[in-house]
Amino acid sequence: MKENFANIISEVGENLDRDGLRDTPERAAKAFQFLTRGYHQNIDEVVNNAIFKSDNDEMVLVKDIEVYSLCEHHLLPLIGKCHVAYLPQGKVIGLSKIARIVDMYARRLQIQENMTKQIAESIMEVTGARGVAVVLEAKHLCMMMRGVEKQNSMMTTSMMLGAFREMPSTRSEFLSLIR
Repeated sequence: MKENFANIISEVGENLDRDGLRDTPERAAKAFQFLTRGYHQNIDEVVNNAIFKSDNDEMVLVKDIEVYSLCEHHLLPLIGKCHVAYLPQGKVIGLSKIARIVDMYARRLQIQENMTKQIAESIMEVTGARGVAVVLEAKHLCMMMRGVEKQNSMMTTSMMLGAFREMPSTRSEFLSLIR
């Protein structure tokens, strides 16, 4: 990866022997490995058995989870926040595990639509919830820095599963709580 970054830097016309760039290929390779670490994680490792018995059957909501990902089309960042809710059915998941699941999928080359679905389906699978709702809002630098260059555009995606899809009142409660 280091060699590939060196080639990219050279191809844009820069001098790799310049002080500020001498170690950049190695730093860039390390950064890119960190930004895509989700490929080296799986749901079982992330959840790490943090599923607990509970008789709570009311909505559990985690709002404003920071999201940093890379657009799979241009390798540019998308930055935003994710809101996740679920309706427990005999068990709950450790609070930090929801954010870790979001990160696992965000730290891959992604499109926002797929990431939203992956997060929802994984939480539904590991919790056995009656329903899961995910709303992801993000700014895409591929749209801000290049192309149409729209600085204030925000993309919002949602995935509603189970009771959140089937029951308008449950969906409305979730949407009102995240606003």
